[in-house]
Amino acid sequence: MSAIASYFKFAERKTDILTEARGGLTTFMVMAYIIFLNGNIIAKPLGLDPVAVAAGTALIAGIMTIAMGLIGNYPFALAAGLGINAIVAFSLTSKGLDAKGAMGVIVIEGVAITILVVVGLREAIMNAVPLALKRSIGVGIGLFILFIGFANGGLIVSNCAPDSATLGFCDGTLVTLAFPATPPQFVFLIGLAITFILFARKIRAALIVSIIVTTIIAIVAGVQPVDTSKLTAAVSFSTLGLGLQDPFQVFTKLGVVTAVLTIFAIMLSDFFDTMGTVTGIAAEAGLAEPDGSVPGIGRVLIVDSIAAIAGGAGGVSSNTTYIESAAGVAEGARTGFASVVTGVLFLLAIFLSPIAGLIPAQATAPALVLVGYLMFTLVKDINVADIEDGLPALLTMILMPLTYDITVGIGAGFISWVLLKVVRGKMSEIHPLMWVVSLAFLIYFANSWIQTILPK
Repeated sequence: MSAIASYFKFAERKTDILTEARGGLTTFMVMAYIIFLNGNIIAKPLGLDPVAVAAGTALIAGIMTIAMGLIGNYPFALAAGLGINAIVAFSLTSKGLDAKGAMGVIVIEGVAITILVVVGLREAIMNAVPLALKRSIGVGIGLFILFIGFANGGLIVSNCAPDSATLGFCDGTLVTLAFPATPPQFVFLIGLAITFILFARKIRAALIVSIIVTTIIAIVAGVQPVDTSKLTAAVSFSTLGLGLQDPFQVFTKLGVVTAVLTIFAIMLSDFFDTMGTVTGIAAEAGLAEPDGSVPGIGRVLIVDSIAAIAGGAGGVSSNTTYIESAAGVAEGARTGFASVVTGVLFLLAIFLSPIAGLIPAQATAPALVLVGYLMFTLVKDINVADIEDGLPALLTMILMPLTYDITVGIGAGFISWVLLKVVRGKMSEIHPLMWVVSLAFLIYFANSWIQTILPK
């Protein structure tokens, strides 16, 4: 006990082993939903076994959360990041990448972030991108996730009938509301109500409870068939190694320019999400300096960066530090021992992965809607009344769900922000890196046209 207390600095941070264990358990309870939700997001688009995705999700989360506790000594837990897994499932597959290629992108992105951390460029990047754009990236991903939630729940459907006479424009609205008329839609609505009620009442582990209850309702209503043979099936780890099998597919299928910008856009999302989460939770725990800096943040970022690589290599998408870690902090967690407890519980949860085959999309879709809302709350910190910040932020936020492409939203935000600064005579406020990145995004958007004018 004394060795543990000394290693994790219990006395210095005014805590004890029971408090840390309770905090670690709390964090696991509010994060456990990702074990089942991740499979429902990425398995079908990538053609993967949802049970194997669940097992891989729990395994990578367990290993990397324990690593965060032992190396970073902060009560931060990691798992497959919501938002990035949506990019993997929808944006990357829409570009023609298969499961190996999509996970390969995550591996490369993780390597890039790790290099940035090692050479100390994270501060330069943080200073280059304006705060409004950083926040709007999170908001946009939140809206994207919320949109996917309603689509998976069956309430939003396509209403587009292509009209060749109008160059591909739709004869009707792009999407429309599907008025509830089928059992799956009603199960989703019931699940949505349960999720909102539990969260509003501040019930701990609201998301995992809502997923379980809604699954039971789906089974009773006949929406989800029960195959008991799946419950006794052996745990599968068939996704492990997926991201290492064809990591450079993105370059061969998309070309160098598009590939680099796609990786860069994902890296921005991953990087800024982690920075905001880490600094916010550290401040809540009273572990940050008066200026907001976090002592030893380099170790934290190294683990988080390697977690991105591990998630891609494990075939479960990038792993990142979870804002739900704040729940453990609220219970008194102040050291990495809480993360070790959370990580061990994730490893034990691997044996629950066969249950993932019983959980329908209607049970996890409400969780997506709520998580989307939580990410959307960042909009309150954006000065939307100032056109220099508000318009680029709006383009970033709205184009992500409308185009099903995170890269498009970020690129539009960057280019419009630089343009507005130029026309207002404020070029001195534009960081050199913003010039470089915005030019790169211009090339990205004009890539198809550029290809037509290049000599064959």
